[in-house]
Amino acid sequence: MVILALAWPTMIEQLMQTAVQYIDTAMVGSLGTQATAAVGSTTTINWLVSSSTSALGIGFLSFIARAYGANDKQAASRAVMQAVMVTLGVGTLFTVLTLSLSPMVPVWMQVDESIRALTASYFFILYTPTLMRTATIIFGTVLRAAGDTKTPMKVGVAVNLINVVLNYLLIYPTRTITVFGMSFTMIGAGWGVVGAAAASAVAVAIGGIRITMVMWKHPLVSPKGQKFRVDMSILKPCLKIAIPNMMQRFATSLGYVAFAAMINSLGEVSTAAHTIANTVESAFYIPGYGMQTAAATLAGNAYGAGDKKRMDELARMFIPIEVFLMILSGGLLFILAQPLVGIFSKSPDVIALGTTVLRMVAVSEPFYGFYLIVEGMMLGVGNTKVPFMYNVAGMWGVRIVGTFICTQILSFGLVSAWACMIAHNLLLFGLFMRCYVKGTWNPLNSNKKSVLM
Repeated sequence: MVILALAWPTMIEQLMQTAVQYIDTAMVGSLGTQATAAVGSTTTINWLVSSSTSALGIGFLSFIARAYGANDKQAASRAVMQAVMVTLGVGTLFTVLTLSLSPMVPVWMQVDESIRALTASYFFILYTPTLMRTATIIFGTVLRAAGDTKTPMKVGVAVNLINVVLNYLLIYPTRTITVFGMSFTMIGAGWGVVGAAAASAVAVAIGGIRITMVMWKHPLVSPKGQKFRVDMSILKPCLKIAIPNMMQRFATSLGYVAFAAMINSLGEVSTAAHTIANTVESAFYIPGYGMQTAAATLAGNAYGAGDKKRMDELARMFIPIEVFLMILSGGLLFILAQPLVGIFSKSPDVIALGTTVLRMVAVSEPFYGFYLIVEGMMLGVGNTKVPFMYNVAGMWGVRIVGTFICTQILSFGLVSAWACMIAHNLLLFGLFMRCYVKGTWNPLNSNKKSVLM
């Protein structure tokens, strides 16, 4: 089945990323609650930067997928060269911004003063290879738009393996290890949290270089032979799609920052429980995001070909599969919440709090899965304005306002903040369900011609 052929490499890639995130959190967690809080307190800033870059990728994904659907390979190749130029410009800009603002990030995130210096160092090192991080995100999206989801998966697996090995060598000091009754000395730098950042930075840099090399030689999307200059006939329609999506991701990620800052103000236990719960939860969203990528690509192909019947068939195939997968993953999350949180922390308070919020969110996963598919198909056909409005309204109108009232005015704890997050997800389900039922998600329903401009 084409759907699974496109989805499974993305799922494997995300599974590996999540596995490494689990390992990172467990390794850092062994250093204590302060170390976990130092790393976790900047997670939402990471989302802010990465999601803004991903939004640019969505613009190129939609354009390239539609170009291939219309059998216009020349337009697709020209779009890839524009993606290269955007990567260079945005990657350089974000490098300057993240490195120059790193001392202020812990202050903005209301991190405890005792770990602000450590948090700033971690963030600075982590974002040194921002240009390579940008290349990994955008070029990976370009390859997926052409139907190649295996190459980003292979690069992602290699990056994650490198990260794990370097974590093991850089986080811990030189020590004696016993395996099967045999003892030997394992060298280590003993850098702690800084070692975790250095390991990730080196792995990301290698991944960015590798995916750039692969894309340049790729038989479908190589930009070789194209002129290195701004081509507004290509860039304009890509940015027309990307900018609303970027605004959406920036606004929602900024909401995540505000959300995390309010949680950080609740103390180390809440911050650690929130960080660990986010890490655990991410593994159970893998089926949803893998299917969303496939939905966006195939919807873009069908729209480029002007095939309304195919668009409707895709929706009818994707939605039941997605909801089933998210029911399954939600059920597993509910059952396994406590032992999974226990992997990352030995604190009874952190385990109890993390388990509670994970079991709450597990119930909402099928609704979230429906939203992901409908949004993915809308992004694939270039409709980014409606998702932008819905996501911003849900984030700021429900999650942020609700969390502020609950935690800052009523002095409720982490459970109330996650309840507001779930309410946000349910609102998105309702809004995208309305789009699906009315048929407004599919531009071919309005008899518009399929065009690339």
